[in-house]
Amino acid sequence: MVDMEARPGGECLFRGCIPSKTLLYLAELLHDTGRADAMGITFGEPQLNLDRIRAWKEEVIDKLSDGLVTLCDKRGVQRLQGRARFEGSGQVRLQDSEVSHIKFRHAVLATGTSPSPLPDMEFARGSRIMDSGGALELPDIPESLLIFGGGYIALEMGTVYAALGSRVTVALRSERLLRGADQDLAAPLIRRVKNIFENIHFNTSIAALNEEESRVRVTFDGEVENSQQTFDRVLIAIGRKPNTRDMGIENTKVKLDDRGYVVVDEQQRTSDDKIFAIGDVVGGPLLAHKAIHEGKVAAEVIGGEPSAFDARAIPAVVYTDPQVAWCGLTEDQAKKDKIPIKVERFSWKFSSRATTMDAPQGLTKIIVDPETKRILGFGITGREAEGMIGEGVLAVEMGALAQDIALSIHPHPTLSETLGEVADVFLGTSTHVLPTRKK
Repeated sequence: MVDMEARPGGECLFRGCIPSKTLLYLAELLHDTGRADAMGITFGEPQLNLDRIRAWKEEVIDKLSDGLVTLCDKRGVQRLQGRARFEGSGQVRLQDSEVSHIKFRHAVLATGTSPSPLPDMEFARGSRIMDSGGALELPDIPESLLIFGGGYIALEMGTVYAALGSRVTVALRSERLLRGADQDLAAPLIRRVKNIFENIHFNTSIAALNEEESRVRVTFDGEVENSQQTFDRVLIAIGRKPNTRDMGIENTKVKLDDRGYVVVDEQQRTSDDKIFAIGDVVGGPLLAHKAIHEGKVAAEVIGGEPSAFDARAIPAVVYTDPQVAWCGLTEDQAKKDKIPIKVERFSWKFSSRATTMDAPQGLTKIIVDPETKRILGFGITGREAEGMIGEGVLAVEMGALAQDIALSIHPHPTLSETLGEVADVFLGTSTHVLPTRKK
């Protein structure tokens, strides 16, 4: 395994999923202490120790990365630090490494993606204009923070900094936050961020960024009253680009698409018989769990097994408060592809467990084939959505019917109970929701 990092883990562990979820958990704790007053428990004003917060985040990263080092050693994986560049379809040259060349029978390309900057701009360490990795380093808690972007990274990082005390402004080019999720799933989260963010500017782009000694001067273009504003820091979260440049790919038969992603088939094979590719570098949902599954497929195919990537329900989770999770077919995609569906929803205001947690803003949603009654997709907004979506994934992958979920006894009182409830709503057998009268 050749990696430029001293330890394995990649973007997710060092600059993505793990540090962001560590900080989001702290943001959730701060939010809960604020809500506890209404339940009869009053905490004092939170005292933030930024050095200790950074140290805790690094301790989490170190523990997981050290675990991967141990796992590699026990599995007999040779780790080499350096940068590999293809010299041909069977050999790479290593830079800044103790080994100069490696010949291989098969190679797996897993170089991931990097944050996309604005045109004619590059991210620089120590700059007040940050990418997501820079924001996760918590250089300070800026009094004012502009986030350009409206996806899950923008909303997650905005949630963290707002909880820590920053006045957060979000600007995005489109008229809709979290475009990957159905609007009804995103709605409770959007109501929440409108309360914790100072401003949200839709249909707005950045015309100019000028970094000064202690602030960034921003010129907006779009639906914003004041086109000239200043912020202590700016986070650019407008997407990611594949890491395929300067890797010697031109010396192989590997093909890239028009966006620079590696083209692969369902067995993770590239156009070069000796080279496979997995993870973000092949495009699709840029998610660690997809990459892990693709890695298993590639390993099995190289080992001679008849394996293929044929997942029907890749779950997506936004770790904000409330969380948003979905899998399988979305309502938006069904409308776009003109697929006939039946959609039912169960509001958490009818959930006993949500009531005990003072979390009635949640929603559980099911998308069903109206003819076969087969479950095509699930969506959940609310606390613990990250764990509950697993049942939805299993239902879609197994081709379960709505009746299968409804007849599966869910524990009471739990939030997972809402999955059985929404299936009951679809079947017209719900105790808590009156069925729609037929004409």
